[in-house]
Amino acid sequence: MTDVQPSKSSESSKFTPQDEARIYLHSLISKTLRIHTTDERMFLGEFKCTDSDLNIILSHTYEYRFPAPPSAAELSSSSQPAIKKDLTSRYLGLVVVPGEYIRKIELEEFESQVRGREAARK
Repeated sequence: MTDVQPSKSSESSKFTPQDEARIYLHSLISKTLRIHTTDERMFLGEFKCTDSDLNIILSHTYEYRFPAPPSAAELSSSSQPAIKKDLTSRYLGLVVVPGEYIRKIELEEFESQVRGREAARK
């Protein structure tokens, strides 16, 4: 996973910060993003667009919920061995993720994509 941040390039000096942001967002269209929210959910889907309220629209989206951590009382009273709980998921399709709840955005890339991008810069 790659944190979503625009790259620094020598060509960017001729653009305003707004132009750079627009170009970078345009480069993310149809890429797979992981969006982590403040309520401990993660959305994995294809980036379609954003709006002026910083909401992000994803298509073909899966929602993943992290299991709630057990309380100290549950752990001390339990005589059974600990059971590892995995993420629960469900398919949602087209989703609007409210910008105010977004904590982290990651770009899903394969190693070959990263190598290809680095080779193109040289």
